[in-house]
Amino acid sequence: MDKQLATTIFESLASGIRLDVFRLLVKHAPTGLVAGEIATLLVLPPTNLSFHLKAMTHAGLVSVTQEGRYQRYRANLTVMQALIDYLTAECCTGSPEHCFDADKATSCRDTN
Repeated sequence: MDKQLATTIFESLASGIRLDVFRLLVKHAPTGLVAGEIATLLVLPPTNLSFHLKAMTHAGLVSVTQEGRYQRYRANLTVMQALIDYLTAECCTGSPEHCFDADKATSCRDTN
């Protein structure tokens, strides 16, 4: 992942609604949800939701497939992991294997 793509992804998440949508889709991975289900679960008007889904799809965070007259949206977990890897690539002076589990700590282990 490069800086430009990371920036595009962060811009696509710079909305509380989009962040809620992405987290919901991650929760429902790998099957995803159709747009109406997302709107219902997050209590959003469909027109508002489609605007946000389009931005997230354009950034590559979300994929969409047509199922009859419905569109199913899925979180792109590969892109999510690539973003996490990009953010942590320089952890502990470029040696992330020396770092704590990112879920459990915010600092590096003592490598001495």
